[in-house]
Amino acid sequence: MSADAGSVTKAGVRPAGSVRAERPLGSRLAGWVSGGAVRVFLIVVGLFWLVPTIGLLMASLRSPEDMAVDGWWTVLTEPSELTFGAYRTLLENDDITASLLNTVYITVPATVLVVVIGALAGYAFAWMDFPGRDWWFLAVVGLLVVPVQVALIPIAELFGKLGIFGSLTGVVVFHVGFGLPFAVFLLRNFFAEIPKELLEAARLDGAGELRLFVRVVMPLAGPAVAALGIFQFLWVWNDMLVALIFTDSGSQPITVALQTQVRQFGNNIDVLAPGAFISMVVPLVVFFAFQRQFVSGVMAGAVK
Repeated sequence: MSADAGSVTKAGVRPAGSVRAERPLGSRLAGWVSGGAVRVFLIVVGLFWLVPTIGLLMASLRSPEDMAVDGWWTVLTEPSELTFGAYRTLLENDDITASLLNTVYITVPATVLVVVIGALAGYAFAWMDFPGRDWWFLAVVGLLVVPVQVALIPIAELFGKLGIFGSLTGVVVFHVGFGLPFAVFLLRNFFAEIPKELLEAARLDGAGELRLFVRVVMPLAGPAVAALGIFQFLWVWNDMLVALIFTDSGSQPITVALQTQVRQFGNNIDVLAPGAFISMVVPLVVFFAFQRQFVSGVMAGAVK
């Protein structure tokens, strides 16, 4: 009997107990999706999405005469068309250079204030006891769903009464006000994950709340702060709606200045193309420089 079983096994027939179960269709599809073919496909898609950026860069490096004749792709066969003359023209345009400085004057304070105030409030909601703490936090979270468009007219009237309508201060205050709810939500969830024993040990060593926040909590919050800073920076730098309403000709950022230049596209493409590229490349540089902190901060602060 055993000899027969052995001969059956040698013949290539598996015993009944060792029959291999067929993988479900979903499992096979998941394995295929995580394979190399999909990665190659995603790389191709990513390169495809970079085509407009590359095209804008090439356009900014060509003369208006060449742009009027054919498309930017001709530089692939005629690299002699590339020139930095458009960027020299851009630097000589007072409106564009002033708008670039205004963008910096708006973005940097709006980002720094949101990070600092949001961190302080997030720590208070996470580790300090005060009356109505949970209700106040729910109110802050509720502000996340308030659309910007709803507040434009009331805040414009308020800023007019305060005398800051049309100034850089008014734009900064608006961005700070609408950036704080998300900042408090993100940082509060991150701070709540810090081990309580670590904070208690610092208190036993004589650390007050401010020293505890600066020396213990903030060094641990690097990823979350970086993620928040990138979110706020990108939103403020790329904003046009708020700037279009709350700024005047002397305080407009680069987005509004470029929108004004678009109206005269046929006459100033040598200014429009490099200005648009600079406006776009700055957020890209900031994002890629801090992308690791951005991803880890979002993952850490998203779930409690």
